[in-house]
Amino acid sequence: MFQEYNKFWNDERKQQAAAKGLTPIQVSTLASIVNKETNMSDEMPRVAGVYLNRLKNNWLLQADPTLVFAWKDFSIRRVLDSHKEIESPYNTYKYIGLPPGPICIPSLAAIKAVLNAEEHHYFYFCAREDFSGYHNFAKTLAEHNRNAAKYQQALNQKGILK
Repeated sequence: MFQEYNKFWNDERKQQAAAKGLTPIQVSTLASIVNKETNMSDEMPRVAGVYLNRLKNNWLLQADPTLVFAWKDFSIRRVLDSHKEIESPYNTYKYIGLPPGPICIPSLAAIKAVLNAEEHHYFYFCAREDFSGYHNFAKTLAEHNRNAAKYQQALNQKGILK
């Protein structure tokens, strides 16, 4: 495994990571979050770009999958405000920066998405209300809040309360 790790993290990939201000381990940590945020590989570079924008601006990541990991309750389908109170270094609603390590083994697609993240001005995203697996992206909190309200209403209509 160590040999494969070293083969994967060749000079080119290490340079890509460094250009993003990340180490290979940090790339894997961020990729694990991206992996849990979306199963849509074509959307992963955009999601990665949102998190990189937050990191560059010293924002909280506010990544729901890190809360699920911190709670060790993988049945959570709807992250509630009460979930955000957990005391854990994986609580990205309380602690700025990346958590101490990956929350899963990231896919190759997610690692490549971080290394080749989209450059854009999005800081927010929320699952689409059509449950397609895709997300609505937003540049402003007001726009994000409108997207979130639509998704929360869709969850309510489906009876997904937790």
